[in-house]
Amino acid sequence: MTQRSTAPLLTAGALGRATLERQLLLKRSGLSALEAVERLLGLQAQSPRPPYYALAARLAAFRPQELSGLLEDRRAVRISALRSTLHLLSARDARLLRPLTRPVHDRVLRGSFGAALSGVDRHRLAAVARRLVEERPMTFQELGERLREEWPGHDRRPLAMAARQLLPLVQITPRGLWGRGGAAAHTTLDAWLGESAPEPEAEAEPVSEAASEPRAALPAVLLRCLAAFGPASVKDMQTWCGLTRLREVVDPLRPRLRTFRDEHGVELIDLPDAPRPDPGTEAPVRFLPAYDNLVLSHADRTRIITPEHRRRTWQGNVAHRTLLLDGTVRGRWQIEQAGDTARLTVEPFTELTRAERAAVEDEAPSVLRMAAPGAPHDVRFGPLAPAGGGG
Repeated sequence: MTQRSTAPLLTAGALGRATLERQLLLKRSGLSALEAVERLLGLQAQSPRPPYYALAARLAAFRPQELSGLLEDRRAVRISALRSTLHLLSARDARLLRPLTRPVHDRVLRGSFGAALSGVDRHRLAAVARRLVEERPMTFQELGERLREEWPGHDRRPLAMAARQLLPLVQITPRGLWGRGGAAAHTTLDAWLGESAPEPEAEAEPVSEAASEPRAALPAVLLRCLAAFGPASVKDMQTWCGLTRLREVVDPLRPRLRTFRDEHGVELIDLPDAPRPDPGTEAPVRFLPAYDNLVLSHADRTRIITPEHRRRTWQGNVAHRTLLLDGTVRGRWQIEQAGDTARLTVEPFTELTRAERAAVEDEAPSVLRMAAPGAPHDVRFGPLAPAGGGG
């Protein structure tokens, strides 16, 4: 019999509890915001607020000002990285992951903008865009207008989006700060961090000189992926980062890993000493933001969400905030202002027991206190308003 067929079985429940433990969602952690951002290999940040809700669900003493301070001090940045989507990363991980995910950005550039960029020299486009945003941070609209002066026969949006794929562009503050706003202006990672950018306080293995070639850093990054999202299949890890051909990277690591199988016979790999709690371990209610990496980082997401419920977490291209109940996504939620009152509405996907409803009501005030400090609070159950989702 093959190793795959004899490997220990991990049920969907066991996989879910293991992932929740590593995602700091079985019990709130005492880590700092910076330590958590690095432990989780970044936070999805397509909108400014999701990283704050993500950490509020995971950390015992989290204050939004702590994460804003990291962005202001340039110890963390918002940059396109994993899956070519905007993530909030530590400065150190931004320097590591953005070059590593360059093939993902190249693939998006060819697939989404190839035809619109016919006749545009990509090297020159990157050089011109770099010069422009390092002279002065620019919004994509401003950058597109300036690039169109060089390529007058092309639309500004594809030109600006191409620059985003070609260059490590950072969204600078005050964009992304809690309670503040600003246009989504960009400059390059190097210009923003500078040579003397402060090192993060969180402990992590230093990147060796051999990792100066981006792909050489991939084995260590995949081990960190397992620590944050495992146990996982090779396909799961490819979904997490957007890179392909990862089996050739994983195979040499096998002597350092354990092998399992899921209920469908798919091979899963994991760190030998990583936590794998009992499937019956209690999982508390948690309010997660839209686009949380917990529900986006596996090819098979049934450990966290059923296909039926997954469809209800999206409306067009907009993701709803999700409710974790007993370890899986069981609803969606939103906060809206009703006069002077901040109202949190929960739309369950299934009928809640009295105990489940009480658990949701117990957790909701902590979310409201962060979102609307000092305002009267109201928690309701029912359909979300049409404007729900997003951040």
